[in-house]
Amino acid sequence: MTYTITNPPGAEPVTLAEAKAHLRIDHTDEDALIFSLIRATREHLERETGLCLLTQSFRLYLDDWPDNGLVTLSRGPVQTIEVVTVYDHEGAPVAVPLAGHLLDGAARPARLWLKDPPLPGRPLNGIEIDFTAGFGETGEDVPGALIRAMLIHMGYAYAFRGVLSPDQQPAGVPDGYERLIAPYRLRRI
Repeated sequence: MTYTITNPPGAEPVTLAEAKAHLRIDHTDEDALIFSLIRATREHLERETGLCLLTQSFRLYLDDWPDNGLVTLSRGPVQTIEVVTVYDHEGAPVAVPLAGHLLDGAARPARLWLKDPPLPGRPLNGIEIDFTAGFGETGEDVPGALIRAMLIHMGYAYAFRGVLSPDQQPAGVPDGYERLIAPYRLRRI
């Protein structure tokens, strides 16, 4: 199971102005740094929870259909399934009809069921599922606890800006961060 981002989010859930207000910064000297910290903390939070804060598109590659017929999508919440493609023995793409499919996009992980999907002819990555996931287009669509977690994490990373370069951020996890994201973590048994 491999995921690739086909269309990243068009913005960040925390604006530069919101971040600067949280950090109590009123100059523009470090705007590029602050923006990079916003992105780093969002990406970290998305990795930790499996959530997509803002709308973005993915492609999931599968070798074969699961035995139980339910495809799990670990990036969520899933808004829509765009296209499902299966490659035949000659490597030609075959579009799978989405009529009658069932999507439980709010589940963790999300689940997709397709009616009579064709078997892939390619042994590796013979199935591609394109889907869109995220809470919405703006930070207002994202749960407040996740925005708060980003802000305190960004403040922590900003405090370490002279120690670690932006590409090595986040420096760590501040107190309270884990409590804020705990309800949104995907629990594994």
